[in-house]
Amino acid sequence: MTNTARRLRAALLALPIAAGLLGAAPAQAATTHPGSLTCQGNGIDRTAQLHHRAETFIKAPLSTVWRLHTNVESWPQWQKPVTSMKRLDPGRLHPGSRFRWTTPAPATPSTPATTLVITSTVHQVKPGQCIRWSGPAIGQGLRIDKGTHVWNFVPVRGGVVVRTEESWTGPQIEADPATAIKYLAPGLDLWLADLKAAAEAHCHR
Repeated sequence: MTNTARRLRAALLALPIAAGLLGAAPAQAATTHPGSLTCQGNGIDRTAQLHHRAETFIKAPLSTVWRLHTNVESWPQWQKPVTSMKRLDPGRLHPGSRFRWTTPAPATPSTPATTLVITSTVHQVKPGQCIRWSGPAIGQGLRIDKGTHVWNFVPVRGGVVVRTEESWTGPQIEADPATAIKYLAPGLDLWLADLKAAAEAHCHR
């Protein structure tokens, strides 16, 4: 294993990355994305080696789930891995909206403890149905050049099915995709679990 691969493995083992940069289960590494999620016709980066997909059922009204998810300023209140959040423009999320958020990455034998700074830009949004954003995640010794993240919300009997998919690109993570792909799921699975818990708890207040 190369030094680059060792550093990547150590960083990813210690970091269930931001409950939020990526997407989806089951994990897979490929250059094609059949059936990828979209928002207004746009999806993840279809040229990316690394992509991931997941979904969950939430027993809560669509309005509650959508509000929690898109009120990004509230993320630190119900997502423990999100340590700070700042909107870079006012109002509801719309194409061009930007927000900057952080999550800690603990020290590993080859990388110091750091904080990933993630700057996300919204590209498409259809209220109550879908949203798509992208942006880099940058910390000392760990960098994802671009994560492209798509969310779909589908009302069903008794609640909402939330589906999400994300791609990662960048030389550091692409240096060892077989290792990187093994660690994409935990962060997104935790995000979905936290969203489910927060929305369902809200309904029982």
